[in-house]
Formats: sequence, structure tokens, C-alpha cells
Amino acid sequence: MKHGRRPTRAQKDIIKQNGLNPNNWLVSKNLQHERRLIIVHRYTGTVRKCLA
Repeated sequence: MKHGRRPTRAQKDIIKQNGLNPNNWLVSKNLQHERRLIIVHRYTGTVRKCLA
């Protein structure tokens, strides 16, 4: 799996809309054609998919 990167301001807004704290999540993949973000928790490594 790819390493996570710090989210941009727009990605942070998407993470907030999904009820998560953007400070604890890193963006693994940005799937623009599916309008989806795949994010990884900074400390636990949990993977989630967020709808944009």
C-alpha cells in the first residue's frame, strides 16, 4: 500500500464532512473519477473510504 500524504485544504473539508478529524488522517489515494478518497489513520493504520 502507498504511504499516506498530508491532505490538502479541499481534502480536509471532505474528511470533515464525513465526520472525521482531518488532523488524524492521511490521504493514500485520491480517486477523482469515482469522487472518493482513500484515507489511512495516522496512528493506527486503519483504512477508510470517504465519498467526496
